[in-house]
Amino acid sequence: MRYVIAGASGFLGHPLRDHLARTGHEVVRLVRGEPMSRQESRWDPYSGQVDQSVIEAADVVVNLAGAPVTHWPFTKGYQRTFTASRVATTRTLAEAVAKSTRKPALLAQNGTAGYGDHGDRVVTEESPTDADTFMGGVTRAWEQAADPAREAGGRVVIARSGPILHQRGGAFRLIKLVFSAGLGAPVGSGDQYFPTMSLRDWVRATVRLAEDEQASGAYNLVGPDTTTNAEFGRALAQMLHRPFVMRVPGWPVDKLLGPISSEVLGSCRVEPRRLLEEGFGFDDPTVNARLAAALTG
Repeated sequence: MRYVIAGASGFLGHPLRDHLARTGHEVVRLVRGEPMSRQESRWDPYSGQVDQSVIEAADVVVNLAGAPVTHWPFTKGYQRTFTASRVATTRTLAEAVAKSTRKPALLAQNGTAGYGDHGDRVVTEESPTDADTFMGGVTRAWEQAADPAREAGGRVVIARSGPILHQRGGAFRLIKLVFSAGLGAPVGSGDQYFPTMSLRDWVRATVRLAEDEQASGAYNLVGPDTTTNAEFGRALAQMLHRPFVMRVPGWPVDKLLGPISSEVLGSCRVEPRRLLEEGFGFDDPTVNARLAAALTG
């Protein structure tokens, strides 16, 4: 199959690209600069420019582009950058898919923040995504940006991914640094649910959804046994042989992280119901397995 990937050099894009190449697929990377090989194609998502012939020849278009959430301070200006990097890229690709005659599948990365704080209630793909937070608003606009492809009859998959665990990048790289220094602790009450997924399960699930012609709509890309903040932290501290005793109050975290504090202090017990119902087998179904894979991968 021929994949076109935006964000192919990022934390998620690089391992996905490598996996696809190893399994015999062709990958074209969308780049902002001058293409360096035939496997790259220049685009400008903010002006809606992408080579339509590249989209026309694709079987699957994947958008993993987006400014990192691990940025501080999260100023008003960066909030606009963060949002546009997700919405503009998705809309440009969705419009290109809508214009194409072959209608390649569009797999659009997203997040779970739209569900908001649900305490200990289980959240599935059927739950409302009406969270009244900055991140909730981003995920809704991000998802709506894929509408042109869907309305034109294209197959669209929205991957609502939780934090993906691997020591190479993402939020886990920072978490590991804190815990390795012996500063790991429950944040806030510690009882808030914290959905995670291993990087290798994320890659496998993404490929499955991209290639399954029956897959469409939203899927929760998280592990099947969401643990609390305290349970996650205790497991990581034990693996790193570090203490896990003190507690970080919620108010300084809220003050420090501002508009993205809901990602740490909110409780979202997300379940990957659609993946489970469709028979997806997780390599790392437990938090201990996910952490072990993240630390040794």
